[in-house]
Amino acid sequence: MKRIMLALACLFASYVGVQAQDQGDHQRRTPEERAKMTVEKLSPDLALKDDQKTKLNDAYTEFYKAMEKLRADAKATGNRPDRDAFKKLGDDRDTKVKGFLTDDQFKKYNEKMEEMKKQRGGGRGHGGGNGKK
Repeated sequence: MKRIMLALACLFASYVGVQAQDQGDHQRRTPEERAKMTVEKLSPDLALKDDQKTKLNDAYTEFYKAMEKLRADAKATGNRPDRDAFKKLGDDRDTKVKGFLTDDQFKKYNEKMEEMKKQRGGGRGHGGGNGKK
């Protein structure tokens, strides 16, 4: 009986380990991969031209690299990432994006960003907070 229980415990531990690795893969995308996915997701709704896709990809690659650096710096010092710094990165990215989109495209961009924020869970932990501390 003890052998059966031990075997079941080992199988369960193996299963949990595999599941954790599968879920972790989503967070291991490079900034370039994440930027490409973002451009692919936004392109149909915004009807982007090729040069706009390139500029959007560049803006998001820079944004994701800067976010990674903030997280790494915070982890190295043992601190939590600075929400204000994340918000500034997002604001800077959106300012760049506004510079090469038409007014109509930028309006759709903002709508899509809000939709994506809701899908992520309302932006909790992403600088979206509710103003409470």
